[in-house]
Parts: sequence; C-alpha cells; structure tokens
Amino acid sequence: MASILPASNTSLRSDRNTYVGKSFVHVKNPYLDSMDEDVLYHLDLGTKTHNLPEMFGDVKHGMGIPSISIMLHELIKLLYHARCSDVTIIRIGTSGGIGIAPGSVVITDEAVDSFFKPRFEQVILDNIVTRSTELDKELAEELFNCSKEISNFPTLIGHTMCTYDFYEGQGRLDGALCSFSREKGLDYLKRAYNAGVRNIEMESTVFAAMCRLCGLKAAVVCVTLLNRLECDQINAPHDVLVEYQKRPQLLISKFIKQRLGLRDQTS
Repeated sequence: MASILPASNTSLRSDRNTYVGKSFVHVKNPYLDSMDEDVLYHLDLGTKTHNLPEMFGDVKHGMGIPSISIMLHELIKLLYHARCSDVTIIRIGTSGGIGIAPGSVVITDEAVDSFFKPRFEQVILDNIVTRSTELDKELAEELFNCSKEISNFPTLIGHTMCTYDFYEGQGRLDGALCSFSREKGLDYLKRAYNAGVRNIEMESTVFAAMCRLCGLKAAVVCVTLLNRLECDQINAPHDVLVEYQKRPQLLISKFIKQRLGLRDQTS
C-alpha cells in the first residue's frame, strides 16, 4: 500500500530535497540527484517523459534473482520519484513446500540462502558483498492474524529458502542435469526443514535485502504447489493450481482492506 502525494505541474527536480524524510522512500545512490533525467529502461518510464506521481501502479518482476533485482532497482526509484510515503511492499507468488501440504500459504519470517543463512551475497565489481535479508516481523504477524479469518486454506509463518536455480539448486532429480543421488537430494531437503525452511523459491533474499536497505517494510507470501519431500514435479490438475495461486491474493486483499478500514466480504 503506497500513499502518493498530490502531483505538481512543476518540475520535480527543484523540490526533490523537500520530500526526503523518514516516511518517504529513499535510495542509496548519491548520483541520482545530479542526473538531468533518470530513464527506467526496463519499465519504459522516465522522469522527464512521464508524470510518475500520477502513474504509479503494479509491476510483475519476472523469474529469479536477476529479474527481480532489475525490477526492484527501477521500482524503488519509481517510488522515490513518485514521492510515495509509508510504503509497504509485498511479494506474492508460488513456491515448493517442504514438509507441508500443497496449497499451504507461507508467510516468510526469514529469507535464507541455500546454506540456510539469512543473507544475500551480491557480487559488486570483484567483491562479494553480504547483505541482511531481515523482513518486517510486525508485518508478518499482521498478515498471519489476517489469515486466521480465512478458513479455506492453511497459513503458516516459516523460513523461505531462495535459490539461484529451479532444478539442481533445489535438489530436483528431473532437470537436464543432476549431479547427486536421490538420497543426497532428500537429505538436503530434510536438513532444510530442520533448519526451519518451509518453502523454496527464487527471489526472496534479494527482495528482502533491497527493501531493507531502502527503508521499505516488506513481506513475502507464497503458496506451495507441492511437497518437495514427496515429489519433484508439479502434477496437480490445472484448475487446482489456479485456485492455489489465488490464495496469496485473497490473503493480501483482506490485509489491504483491513489497512484501509474497508468491510471485507471475502471470508
């Protein structure tokens, strides 16, 4: 949910410093203010060609860490240029569950890497920079409390493991390459479960790290399409998968309505 200040007919360049404060989105780049124009190439937007305070809307981030990181750089700059304040950003999507029933919704309390560590390692120039993947715990609890009013499906809070790959990186045996045994793959997933991991996807660590650095309250809410302790392939019927994918949307819509003080008739 983002509150946007009224747009002005005058250039945003002259008054940009007047809206940099605690509640507004801030960027960690001192060079932006000196740019004559900031072109958000992958979003087909620019600070000169578009009135960003009037145009802010939803954006799909693609698949995997590289895609979502590109989108986040430009989305966060868009929020900054659009003068948004008190922003809450929530990633919703699908995932593979570990030790939980398919169709369960997982609210992430901690995004971890493939070693079950709450960190994101970013290669910058020829250095590896490690960033925290801490998410907003109060937001996660608020979302979980909202889920208690929805009886259609189970919701839980747990760790989410973020990998760079859908196949070998997640211990799958059904990719074009497989360099480990079935036993080792299952052992890895069991160790992940024992470390508190309840689902696997490919975006949460960079999402958490970037949102935290830029002062955004963030959450990750994903539905599980299968239990990885039982199988590798997603084989549920199409209509079942479609219904599963609506579950995070239902939870987030209830959350937004509660935040806005609107009556909810979706339960």
